[in-house]
Amino acid sequence: MRALALFATLAVVPVGATEAAAQTIHPGEARYGVWEMQSDAPPPARNVMTYTPWGDGGMRITVASTNAEGRSSEWGYVTGFDGAFHPVEGQENAETAVEVVDDRTTRILNRRDGRVGTVILNTLSENGDTIHNEYIRMGEDGPVRVTHAVYVRLR
Repeated sequence: MRALALFATLAVVPVGATEAAAQTIHPGEARYGVWEMQSDAPPPARNVMTYTPWGDGGMRITVASTNAEGRSSEWGYVTGFDGAFHPVEGQENAETAVEVVDDRTTRILNRRDGRVGTVILNTLSENGDTIHNEYIRMGEDGPVRVTHAVYVRLR
């Protein structure tokens, strides 16, 4: 039950608060560029996020990854930082919504088949050179699992 309460707290944001924050904070610009996940996995394993401008103040996110066996995949989505869900290109039945938390943090909601299964807190460092992602995953029966990843700016 605790896990469900935590997930609900992270996943639900008052609409007015999100809209007000989106009007005053533009988190996309500071993130534009190419970012690589820090990992101890040997090559060819690699995960690269690319953030580019989209629409009127929004952002396009593309993730390209290669696993340890050398299999590559690419997927992505767009956001206006308004909490609206958009289809994820390259993933079946997946949608993503992004909300502004503060001037350095966004909350990303990943939904598959109509169910939000992952909430990501994406925080840009003060110097703008790293992004820390905290992945909060909700299982079908409620338990929460939290993992982390750090991305460094390549350009």
